[in-house]
Amino acid sequence: MARNIEIKAQLDQLDGYLTKAKALADSGPIEIVQDDTFFDCPRGRLKLRTFSVTSGELIFYQRPDLSGPKQSVYSIAPTTSPGLLHDLLAQAYGEIGRVRKTRTLFLAGRTRIHFDRVESLGNFMELEVVLSEGESAEAGVAVADDLLCRLGIGSDQLIKGAYLDLLQSRTRP
Repeated sequence: MARNIEIKAQLDQLDGYLTKAKALADSGPIEIVQDDTFFDCPRGRLKLRTFSVTSGELIFYQRPDLSGPKQSVYSIAPTTSPGLLHDLLAQAYGEIGRVRKTRTLFLAGRTRIHFDRVESLGNFMELEVVLSEGESAEAGVAVADDLLCRLGIGSDQLIKGAYLDLLQSRTRP
């Protein structure tokens, strides 16, 4: 399975951060509309990310729900039939939630910098530092910490968990 170091932060606004990211990036911005459906999965998280009626990805990942840098292990399988796959997964495992967002993606070396406008939640930044085979998590954390500093994101902005967790916590009594 592939690995990366992830960090998520909540942002009041995106404009200043987008400008800083563009200056740091090798490529971007790329706008991506994503509709993620999560399914019951006791050993991690399983989501179907739909881009269009003919394009999507099934993503399985495991990571601790901590604020700050954390290692994530993941597998991704592309699909040209996200609707059919959604129906099959919902029947087999049960759907537990949905997250809709518009993502602005920048690439800085081996790091994906995402700025997400999440429906019903707000604005967020997510770093994903891709780790090579055998590379230590600490090496990826150092890259992530440097980028956080260069983007001007403080530790008080960091969040734990997934967007789904934040949405579910808002709907619980």
